[in-house]
Amino acid sequence: MEFDKILSDLKKKVYYPVYFLMGEEPYFIDAIADYIEKHVLDESEKAFNQTVLYGGETNLLQVIAEAKGYPLMSSYRVVIVKEAQNMKDLVKKEKADTSKDDKDVKRHPLEIYLDNPQKTTLLVFCHKYKTIDMRTGFAKTLSKQAIVLKSEPIRDYKLAEWIEDYLTKRKLNFDPKVSFLLAEYLGNDLGKIVNEVDKLFLNIPQGTTITTDHIQKYIGISKEYNNFELQDALSKKDILKANKIVNYFAANAKDNPLVMTIALLAGYFSKILVYHSLVDKSPNNAAAALKVPPFFVKDYVSAAKNYTMNKAANVISLLREYDMKSKGYDNGGATEGELLKELVFKILH
Repeated sequence: MEFDKILSDLKKKVYYPVYFLMGEEPYFIDAIADYIEKHVLDESEKAFNQTVLYGGETNLLQVIAEAKGYPLMSSYRVVIVKEAQNMKDLVKKEKADTSKDDKDVKRHPLEIYLDNPQKTTLLVFCHKYKTIDMRTGFAKTLSKQAIVLKSEPIRDYKLAEWIEDYLTKRKLNFDPKVSFLLAEYLGNDLGKIVNEVDKLFLNIPQGTTITTDHIQKYIGISKEYNNFELQDALSKKDILKANKIVNYFAANAKDNPLVMTIALLAGYFSKILVYHSLVDKSPNNAAAALKVPPFFVKDYVSAAKNYTMNKAANVISLLREYDMKSKGYDNGGATEGELLKELVFKILH
């Protein structure tokens, strides 16, 4: 089941006996588990009806015993197993094609519980950073009889869109640059992004449009000296602006690692190549091909005028070369700041 659907059902008080939350992205797992922990029971009910266990300190039989208990002066019990990936007996080794007719194979204790789960219990497993093998009999039973969330990371090209969606859900108005600046600076650590956006929510009066000024003031991201602005300067061939940013990066190399700058620019110039190759360059088609919001297409139209297809391809070759140099290959002992200055000079000339 999708994250939004699970959360929506919980808010409508539509509950299920077993939730198995697993995957590489911890944010979605934590968000569901935290909601259940905070909202299913009233504070007065939690002392006797809510149990939080940790995978490294418990076992499956203990968890199931907790889940089978009846609520005391409450409609529900809540049992949450955090760090369930550390439970030694949660996922037994099993061949993917195990036959149901194989009498020598004992059924998984959780499979047996799922045959007749305690309807008044919400049993929640938080299985972070990895998934179970969905080909096993245990996993197939989970899929049929429990709510299973596969929590996957947001891909880089969808990150700004996800941030925009989160800002909108918090009923915050924002400048289009804000989501890209947050994505570029914070990366795909969704927990960190949410914490920083919530900080804005607390500090900015309702109805105020969030701008890069607010990002600089409350989060500490420079609105002038960042990879997004460097990309803008290069696209316009604004030599003065590009040199100012490069010098700032060189003086603050620890906060502006070259590898991140190269990765961002590689993605940007790859999209310029994609734009050149399009037969239909209409805004909507270009936005879909480039995987950017339509209002950013004009930036690529402008950049494509300054960088022909051959020039953009040469820039990508340069970025590959300097990516290797940033990792210590044939760089003559140059610092990251010196390498960045060389790279930007070659891109602009």
